[in-house]
Amino acid sequence: MYHKILFTSIFMIYYINGFAQITLTNGSFEDEPKDASNPTGWHPCKRGSTPDILPGFWDVYNEPTDGKTYIGLITREDGTWESIEQRLPKAIKKNECYKFSIDLARSKTYENYNLPIRLKIWGATTRCKKGQLIGEIDHIDFTEWKTHDIQFYATDRINYIILEAYYASGIFVPYKGNVLIDNITVFSTCIRASLDAPAILQAPKG
Repeated sequence: MYHKILFTSIFMIYYINGFAQITLTNGSFEDEPKDASNPTGWHPCKRGSTPDILPGFWDVYNEPTDGKTYIGLITREDGTWESIEQRLPKAIKKNECYKFSIDLARSKTYENYNLPIRLKIWGATTRCKKGQLIGEIDHIDFTEWKTHDIQFYATDRINYIILEAYYASGIFVPYKGNVLIDNITVFSTCIRASLDAPAILQAPKG
């Protein structure tokens, strides 16, 4: 009887954890390497949002951290920048805590787009309409991959995730920069420690 109860309890824990997970479509950006192209499962959010599927173009040859390819997003000196989005397979619930990780780096040889920039990660209820800022990594100046753990509390229902390249904070003149992105893990639920906790909690690893 004891073993049956224990087995049932373990099964329920795995079932609940699996049910609570949200897996992005192509979170590691696998596709044929190509410049100015959106990888499978991702779509542009602004005019001129044409990320590069790397390595192999624009003098970028960093090895991926997962799979065979990753993407690069850029900012430009004309005041424009790139962003892409995808619809989640199931919605992130309002007032729930979620966590995930993402691998980031900068290329120092991305043609002339070599300066450090910032990555903003948005949650949205409708396509490409930025809602809650669920993650932000500023001044990505490291050229070796680093994994960033991100935890957030959803203040509204989230149906879409948007990845947006943007200029580093404290800089008010548009410039050419890049960020490399790979290996976005599953979104899994976490325990919210306090109703007064900050909306975004994150820490780099490596």
